[in-house]
Amino acid sequence: MSDARLADDAAAGVALLAARVRAARSVVVLTGAGISVPSGIPDFRTPRTGLWANVDPMEVAHVDAWRSDPARFWAFYGHRFQSLRDKRPNRAHELLVELERRGLVDAVVTQNIDRLHGPHGELIELHGSIASSSCQECGAAYPLEEVQARLDQDPQGVPRCDCGRPLKPDVVLFGEFLPQAALERAQALAVRADLLLCVGSSLEVWPVGELPALTLRAGGEVAIVTQGPTRYDDEAVAKLDGDVVEELEALLRAL
Repeated sequence: MSDARLADDAAAGVALLAARVRAARSVVVLTGAGISVPSGIPDFRTPRTGLWANVDPMEVAHVDAWRSDPARFWAFYGHRFQSLRDKRPNRAHELLVELERRGLVDAVVTQNIDRLHGPHGELIELHGSIASSSCQECGAAYPLEEVQARLDQDPQGVPRCDCGRPLKPDVVLFGEFLPQAALERAQALAVRADLLLCVGSSLEVWPVGELPALTLRAGGEVAIVTQGPTRYDDEAVAKLDGDVVEELEALLRAL
């Protein structure tokens, strides 16, 4: 296919998506790791560069790893937290904020834990956030900066509560269920949405990957802005697979 034909198809896809956004009474955005890649945060599964490229997540990011060997767990997560602390929202995050400011987006549901979304009228962080860590014994919670300080000060490299127990990041680890209230709210938003706009997600991870199916079964539409295939491509009213910032910039211009 010629470059001109590709450009025409891309422009038609953006125009179609813009029309569906304008026509929808309720637009809900679902985001995944791909929206944070322009901020310098690797996604999870890209060969050689993804977060899990050189490590078995079941050994370092499973809740059982935190329970059985908190030092090894925090050797991985401490580095992960440090790498995320100084990241800033990129243009894609800003464009979603602008869409919401214009009244075109009702809510954002995210799989990400990186604190880069916002400010939003409603933000559902399905996998939690690095913003804090908590003690599973007494319930005390500490902000990220305090957790980092305690990690640096502990001889074993384990941030600890004042009661002495290891802290656990307030994120959903492998082996844990998503927070029930957050999941139920995301499901309700998906059912209510006239358009579920999926940005930067492969839509592979359950149960988040089932949200588009809820929208479709309720009579709504699904649109996808992500690189690479997803299992909903054939059912999507529009699929844009270019750079996430460029695609959202084009969408905003079309609106």
